[in-house]
Amino acid sequence: MRRSQLRRSALLRRAACLSTVSLVLAPLLGGCYIGVDRPDAGLEIPAAYTAGPRNAEAALPSVDWWRGFRSKPLTDLIEEALTSNLDVAAAVARIVQADANARISGSALLPAVGLNSSFTRSRSSQSSGTTTGSGGSERQLYNASLSASYEIDFWGKNRAALRSAEELAAASRFDREVVALTTVATVANTYFQVLAANDRLRVARENLEAATRVYNLIKERFDAGTASALDTSQQESVVGTQRANIPPLEQLLRQNMTTLAVLIGRPPEVVKVRAGSMNQIAIPPVTPGLPSDLIGQRPDIREAEARLESGNASVYSARAAFFPSITLTGEGGYQSAVFRTLMRPESAFFNLAAGLTQPLLDGARLQGQYDLAKGRQDELLQLYRKAVISGFADVENALIAVWQTTERERLQRDVVRSSRQAFQISEQRLREGAVDLVTVLNTQQTLFQAQDLLAQVRLQRLQAVISLFQALGGGWQMPPKLHSAAAQPPENP
Repeated sequence: MRRSQLRRSALLRRAACLSTVSLVLAPLLGGCYIGVDRPDAGLEIPAAYTAGPRNAEAALPSVDWWRGFRSKPLTDLIEEALTSNLDVAAAVARIVQADANARISGSALLPAVGLNSSFTRSRSSQSSGTTTGSGGSERQLYNASLSASYEIDFWGKNRAALRSAEELAAASRFDREVVALTTVATVANTYFQVLAANDRLRVARENLEAATRVYNLIKERFDAGTASALDTSQQESVVGTQRANIPPLEQLLRQNMTTLAVLIGRPPEVVKVRAGSMNQIAIPPVTPGLPSDLIGQRPDIREAEARLESGNASVYSARAAFFPSITLTGEGGYQSAVFRTLMRPESAFFNLAAGLTQPLLDGARLQGQYDLAKGRQDELLQLYRKAVISGFADVENALIAVWQTTERERLQRDVVRSSRQAFQISEQRLREGAVDLVTVLNTQQTLFQAQDLLAQVRLQRLQAVISLFQALGGGWQMPPKLHSAAAQPPENP
């Protein structure tokens, strides 16, 4: 607390010394900057991803990366979501707000001009002592004038406030891209869940058909006296289990379709999603590139960076508030006691003034605002560091998931192939009476589980690819107008 008071006192003493010469120097100098320490992000950028390829020339995903899945229904859903999704629309509205706030902040750099007109009528009483006679006196005055005021941004306070607002406006645009990227990834994930549910539903119905076919064979053997009632009951239980698996999958399919309707901003009742199979979906190649590319590629990192720049400018503005403010005011127009002579040359008037305001005792308000801005700056710095590190982690996790699910899908296809062959052989031998029911039960259960698991693994692989695209920024490209960084004040005058 003692250190804070000493620092504030030093700033005030410096400001007091400068206040006596500010009016003289203001016309000669375009402005003066105050040295402000800019925090160091202190980020360690890895040379390559641990789970990724080692080639530095790996290409980042294209802007419309979802077309690589070669699914027209998916492309149509995503394009509709980008134009109709309500979260994206809300993000666009936040951009409008941020732009308006930037214009409000920028107004402090421009003169304020106002048109004034007035009519006053007054009467003084006899007892006031200002007039003689028994009735007092009346006075009226017409006024029409133009006034202007302008604060000389000598220390760059207003320019820093404008820069802070502009960086927040840029952050809102990055936020819109974050929302759009999240929406696209969610639509793709949900659509693939629809396909997975449809595939699992088809497999469940095929399994029910196979279990029913085996049950009929066992029933024939039971009628012939070569199978027991226990055998019939066991297979009947298998049939019932497979039939019970169908309603939850139908529910899952309908729920995912409803989620898709919400994502494209339409009532579920009017949305028809053409369900296909995951086997019709291509797996697009995707390579991560270099970790250093990620900082400029991911919109969430760029958003955190813009907010940090806004915080830096706010610190500068808060520090500049300790120094004197210089204001120029002027007014000119016409003033007359008689309306018909109001616009005559002899009724013209003007006045010009210059004022200097130096904060001295404000109840530690300025120091509190400065400390608040510094604390916010440090918070934004940590959030920026977290965004970058989380970005690296997201890519690493997605790369691992893509590799693992690809290998798992290959192995699971082999399991399904061998399980189907074993079930076909056991079913044929059951017809011939050359195999016991336990063997048939084991082979069919193995096949049923392997087929369902394959559909789930296929879905996990597609979702891993989506996660990788999302972790890399989805191929998002920053508009050219956002490439130019705001001009930064020099460290010292």
